[in-house]
Order: sequence, then C-alpha cells, then structure tokens
Amino acid sequence: MFFNRNKTGGVTWLVVGLGNPGSKYESTRHNMGFLAVDMLAEKEKFKFNKLRFKAWTATCQLGGEKVLVMKPQTYMNLSGESVGEAARFYKIPPEHVLVISDDIALPTGKLRIRASGSAGGHNGLKNIIQHLGSDKFPRIKVGVGSPQQAGYEVVDWVIGKPMGEDQKVLLEALEKAADAISVVIAQGPDRAMNRFN
Repeated sequence: MFFNRNKTGGVTWLVVGLGNPGSKYESTRHNMGFLAVDMLAEKEKFKFNKLRFKAWTATCQLGGEKVLVMKPQTYMNLSGESVGEAARFYKIPPEHVLVISDDIALPTGKLRIRASGSAGGHNGLKNIIQHLGSDKFPRIKVGVGSPQQAGYEVVDWVIGKPMGEDQKVLLEALEKAADAISVVIAQGPDRAMNRFN
C-alpha cells in the first residue's frame, strides 16, 4: 500500500455535491448535492475554504481515506469541468469519484445509491460523464419528486424551494445522504446500497 500512494497530497477520493452557485439557488431542490456535502461538513467539522478546480473545496478524512469534498461553482450543466480537472490532478479513477445530486424521478426524500449508470437526464451527471470519459462512478441521488400540478414546468420545480413537509422529509434525507457518503468510502457502494436504498 505504502508504495503506490500518490504523490499529490494523498487525496484518494473526490466527493462532489452538485448544485448551482448564488443566493438565488440556495436551498432549492436542484441544490441537494450542495446541501448534502454541507451536512457532511457539519457532521465532520470541516469548512469549505479553498476555491480550487472552479469549486469550493475542503479536505477531510473519511473511512481512513483522504477526501477532497467539492462544490463546483460552474453551474450545474458544466460541473464536469471542475470534477475532471480535480480527478486528473489527483489521478483519481472514476470509481473513486462520488457524486451527490437531486433526482426528480425519485419520490421526495428517497435515496438511491448506484455504483455507476447513465445520467438519467441530469445535466450535471451528463457533463461529469463527458469529462471523466466514463459513467463508472458511484452516485447518491436524493429524490425531490416531480411537480403534481398540470402545466408546472420541471425547471421551475427544481429551482423552487421545498416547503413544509417536503422540507422536513428532505432534511432527514440529507442527514442520511451525509452518512451514506462515509459508508460508500469506507465500505463501498454495495454496502451503502443495502443500507440506504
């Protein structure tokens, strides 16, 4: 193990929370990734204090691994620029890039963990697949549901802020997502799926 330690500060995992920067998007459904890594920062007592790879970053220890946690500041559909740059810099393979995003195909508050897979229509994931040249990276999807009223645009839904019961359910889901991040890194995606899916 000692010999193949990488020479670039020892980061072995990237944890990427997806969202859009700026106060307009704060606490919206589309920012579940940002909110999940904020929750992780609270639990693990670290701060996002460095702007690198077009992202707010922090390093922490999780499951015995040195992890770079990122909140790309490129806007959702260009998240891959940030992720690709960091992965190349630290020579991190796709299977050690854990991405947390919102998912409208899942009921509000439901978590789905996958070891790999398509973008499922999510522009952030699509761009990351493009920049990593692979879809073989683990992801944690936080269900935000979809609009129930006719004529309600999906885009308005995802950049809307959850209220009332939705907000409560999502807060619990974010707590679980933060725990799931640690489990994926320490024990692998399969263990995390069994526990949280």
